[in-house]
Amino acid sequence: MQVDRNTVCGVLLAGGQARRMGGGDKCLQLLGGRTLLARLVDTLRPQVSTVVINANGDPLRLSEYGLPVVADTVDGFAGPLAGVLTGLEWARANAPDCRWVATAACDAPFAPGDLVERLMAAVDDDGADMGCASSGGRDHPVFGLWPVSLADDLRRALVKEDIRKVDVWTGRYRLARAVWATEPVDPFFNINRPGDLEEAERILSAFP
Repeated sequence: MQVDRNTVCGVLLAGGQARRMGGGDKCLQLLGGRTLLARLVDTLRPQVSTVVINANGDPLRLSEYGLPVVADTVDGFAGPLAGVLTGLEWARANAPDCRWVATAACDAPFAPGDLVERLMAAVDDDGADMGCASSGGRDHPVFGLWPVSLADDLRRALVKEDIRKVDVWTGRYRLARAVWATEPVDPFFNINRPGDLEEAERILSAFP
């Protein structure tokens, strides 16, 4: 389908605590001489009307990227759903033409350049409420397409119902899946530990 990028706001989820990486900003780890965040910015920017970084802490540390940096709008490191909510509420307040928010995790350096297009097509084909990426028989809900109209519903689920698991919330709606092959590289390979970063360097060398 033809995607109108002007209706989609991109949100890069960089708000995790990165405990398994030893703490700090995982998105600022270097891969092939570039930060993970820089790679995801370049991947997502052509697919959407605007890009926002969801990150907690001092936003000035990310100022070189020239993008809005928005902290979670709910307290307590509530996980990826908090990042989704932050994106939805930011879009509603700042990008009135955006009906959708596409989220992507900053620890997946090989994320696909057709992410938004294929998520939109899956939602359209299935008549679904929202969509997520899938590969290798696994869903990757942090790579999702979310309607801005559900911002209040998600806030209620997080704040009033204390829901933290993405699949618990998405289970209330019709969820479409866009499926990617895992060969030669799983586009949703993610970096959680130092060893994963080494593996990503090997992948990058083999498939630049």
